[in-house]
Amino acid sequence: MTEEFDALERRPDTLLITLAGNDRPGLTSATLATLALAGVDVVDLEQIVLRARLVLGLLVTAPADAASTDALKHAIEETAHALDMTVEIEEGVGDTPREPSDRARVTVLGLPLKAAALASVTRTIASAGGNIDRIIRLARYPVTAFDLHVSGASPDELRVTLAAEAAAQGVDIAVQPANLVRRGMRLIVMDVDSTLIDGEVIEMIAAHAGYEKEVASVTEAAMRGELDFEDSLRGRVKYLKGVPATALDEVYAGLVLNPGARTMVRTLRRLGYRFAIVSGGFSQITDRLAADLGIHYARANELEIVDGVLTGEVVGEVVDRAGKARALREFAAEIGIPEAATVAIGDGANDLDMLAAAGLGIAYNAKPAVRSAAGTAINVPYLDTIMYLLGISREEIEAADAEAGIVTPAPPLI
Repeated sequence: MTEEFDALERRPDTLLITLAGNDRPGLTSATLATLALAGVDVVDLEQIVLRARLVLGLLVTAPADAASTDALKHAIEETAHALDMTVEIEEGVGDTPREPSDRARVTVLGLPLKAAALASVTRTIASAGGNIDRIIRLARYPVTAFDLHVSGASPDELRVTLAAEAAAQGVDIAVQPANLVRRGMRLIVMDVDSTLIDGEVIEMIAAHAGYEKEVASVTEAAMRGELDFEDSLRGRVKYLKGVPATALDEVYAGLVLNPGARTMVRTLRRLGYRFAIVSGGFSQITDRLAADLGIHYARANELEIVDGVLTGEVVGEVVDRAGKARALREFAAEIGIPEAATVAIGDGANDLDMLAAAGLGIAYNAKPAVRSAAGTAINVPYLDTIMYLLGISREEIEAADAEAGIVTPAPPLI
């Protein structure tokens, strides 16, 4: 009985076979056909192709005796020679080791992504005790983006150390735990002004009253966190007194979405994601944006309009910094997902609570104080790069659009 138990516990001998060479159809099937003749089991398998160069790794159970093992090695070498491939065969014991419990996905974006920057990032990961198990390219246009599968290092510690490295190297880095949340449906909550759209709506309305510069200076200070948001909002709205409500139609018609906004919403909606916009701006604009883009939820302040004219007041409770975080939690609860499955995107100080409440908080082309406080920062003007942080590649986005008869927009490089 003891001998039978020991035999069950003993891990089978394995062979690690690595082939490399020019890629062409049939290489993998020919290799597997040779292995099939020996009756071995496939334990693990990896294959990558870079510019038509293939590397194929197979971990298989070894035959029962030395003579059969030698015969298999000889057969594999002959197959590799016929395929004009180099081959290495290494004897070992057991399966590929399981990844440690500390696992993270580190997404690196650059425009361009210099070798020196990537070297520094990978060195920082190693210094934190992390091992890079796999690297996948997610995009080469308009940014270069890689997804690094890292094990052996705490995602929280990596996030802190890599945030400093990102700033030093001029690249964008996001660190997320490698768990099921990243694969599931999520809620995307976005700020509007200077995040979803280019510019500030309140300044556009103020231009109709001749006070654009005055309002802009207050807005800038508020977004830096130097002023109380509600007080600054009410003060700015007073400049709008007397503006005809029809000016809101002109403002809406002149809005410019940030590059990639429609692509992001369109693609993620296909995957079942939910969207919300939460703004310190105005519902007269945000409700129309939500309807136009197919966004599920919208919350913003309401301008008071009497007899077709703005009164210079807002109606009801102001959506401020705390209100944005509260809205995120309420929307998540309504959908029935945990806060860990939410993504928040914003640029100003009034977005900080929302960014902190989300599972992934992203400072998008944000003010310096917001970038330093947020766990993740994106500093390129392409909203669809957010999808790379979710593990979605540019090729997948373009393929899905092509299937729907849509040409994915190719924004100009900055």
